[in-house]
Amino acid sequence: MARISYRTVTVDGLSVFYREAGPRDAPTLLLLHGFPSSSRMYEPLLRRLGDAHRLIAPDLIGFGHSDAPDPASFAYTFDRLSDVVDGFTGALGLRRYGLFLQDYGGPVGFRLALAHPERVAAIVIQNAVAHEEGLGPLWDTRRAFWADRRTHEADLRENFLSLAATRQRHLGHDPDTSAYDPDLWTDEFAFLSRPGQADIQTELFYDYRTNVARYPSWQAWLRRHRPPLLVLWGRHDPSFQAEAAEAYRRDVPDAEVHLLEAGHFALDVKADEIADLTRDFLRRRAGRP
Repeated sequence: MARISYRTVTVDGLSVFYREAGPRDAPTLLLLHGFPSSSRMYEPLLRRLGDAHRLIAPDLIGFGHSDAPDPASFAYTFDRLSDVVDGFTGALGLRRYGLFLQDYGGPVGFRLALAHPERVAAIVIQNAVAHEEGLGPLWDTRRAFWADRRTHEADLRENFLSLAATRQRHLGHDPDTSAYDPDLWTDEFAFLSRPGQADIQTELFYDYRTNVARYPSWQAWLRRHRPPLLVLWGRHDPSFQAEAAEAYRRDVPDAEVHLLEAGHFALDVKADEIADLTRDFLRRRAGRP
């Protein structure tokens, strides 16, 4: 398995932590993580694909080992997070890359794609939504929060930031939970329990409504550019419905779609399968080893 390096770089005065594996002259895959995880979620892929690809996985600002400034001094919006990731790619000299997008990584990655379509060699989606049908019943409380923050913020924090919610994000509706390491959610809940994190994540999630408003523009970009597209979906995800996986075919008819026996974080239990599917896809569709 490939060796992983752990590095930091300064972008706009902020320390951005990232994991990297693979030869520096190999084709690059930029991996953007979801909530409430970090680049740590991609360790299984970095070790499996780093023999022939350069894999780079940053922690978003406010997550993992990257800086987490107070919301009073930093605007926790997806536009701002995307600006930092854009600066991060510039700092590392990345001019052409594939995108691997999961959950929050989707809104950040689509913003990058719209800003720099010439840089995107291919896209791999893993439970990242760009269509309304992906938002299931759990989103009722979240939509209420967007409509009336003051009234519904306490409900949102319970729905979104509690230990039970953190555990459920991993297990979902999977009938076989024996393969899931409890450290996955207890470590994430410890992260969410750090001072200031609840405020940071509430601010950022309030801005998530801007992502839903942008779904049509992301769909239009996909229809216009038709990038090589691989969709990998944990079918037991309680947050993002499996119908969203097939919805990508409306925009990119030759998209390759695979439903996996996994939850929201499909790498928890399907790392080998995801690595094999990604390697094969990049070889056939993006001209990579």
